[in-house]
Amino acid sequence: MSDNTTPVGIELHQKSRELELIYANGEKHRLSCELLRVLSPSAEVRGHGKGQEKLQTGKINVAITDIVPVGNYAIQLKFSDGHDSGIYSWNYLRDLVDNREQYWQEYLQKLHEAGASRDPEVQVVKFFDAGKE
Repeated sequence: MSDNTTPVGIELHQKSRELELIYANGEKHRLSCELLRVLSPSAEVRGHGKGQEKLQTGKINVAITDIVPVGNYAIQLKFSDGHDSGIYSWNYLRDLVDNREQYWQEYLQKLHEAGASRDPEVQVVKFFDAGKE
């Protein structure tokens, strides 16, 4: 049985650092390694409940080093920064495909609000007006 949730193929493009999901209906979608890393479904990233999420910073150059099948429902991605605890279900990957722009903009906004950067080499410095708190 095939549907638009379960990919029939997965290709890792190391040069562009993208994971390509190929579906039976001919659809092909690419997700960046950075997006997959910062939106990992792991407890390390998501926490164990609302408000326990940990903002991931400095992941612009992260790459996927290995893809491990998990049954017939998911994959485990191993990243160059050592992160390997996220289990990416087919449904979660499809959600990332369908909502990637919204999730990416939300991530960039959280980085901005935290005064953080995608680049591990960049330190963001905030200046405060002495008259404001």
